[in-house]
Amino acid sequence: MAWMVVFTDLVSLMLTFFVLIFSMSSVKMDKWKEMTDALSQNLNPSITKSVATATAKFNISTIFRKRAINLDYLTAVLERAVNQDPLLKRSLLMRLEDRLIIALPGDLLFQPGRAVMTERARDALFTLGGVLRNIGNQIGVNGHSDPVPPQGGEYASNWELSIARAVAVTNALKRSGYTEDIIAYGYSDSLYSQLPDVTEEQRQAMGRRVDIMVLPNVGD
Repeated sequence: MAWMVVFTDLVSLMLTFFVLIFSMSSVKMDKWKEMTDALSQNLNPSITKSVATATAKFNISTIFRKRAINLDYLTAVLERAVNQDPLLKRSLLMRLEDRLIIALPGDLLFQPGRAVMTERARDALFTLGGVLRNIGNQIGVNGHSDPVPPQGGEYASNWELSIARAVAVTNALKRSGYTEDIIAYGYSDSLYSQLPDVTEEQRQAMGRRVDIMVLPNVGD
């Protein structure tokens, strides 16, 4: 059994030799960590290594976001669409310095004192929305009324009626495919005095309107 004693001494000397060499060498910690991580992963598969995922400043919605259309060009396109629809033909397109306004007579869209659009009006708004859904311009919808209080008792004031009609037109444009946010306002008869100097019957008809306002900038 004497050879076992010699063998044990030899193994001890070799181990001491390797420890001495290791202590004199410089260890690269990044390589050492990779090796220990690999051993840990192989010996204990339940430990998973987290991997950082790449992030980007752009996504599908930002890359394919619609651009704002030149208002002069949009006016020409809308004029063709409006003239092809008997109901929309009675609306008024106004190209102002900083916006485009599509004035829709309320009597063509709604029954007196109500804010539910007729079937014919919904079809006309769907046609109009078919053009507007292809643009990224910001849109606002403003409801107006004449000074005569609403009849029927469904709405207590023209303020409520005008905002309800603006919301109805907004929803119709949304259903037609316009995806940007739309701001709806109700002005009641607050702008009635600014109407042209025409007969009172014409002023009342012009007062009961819903304006679709298209701005030159992109909507949020």
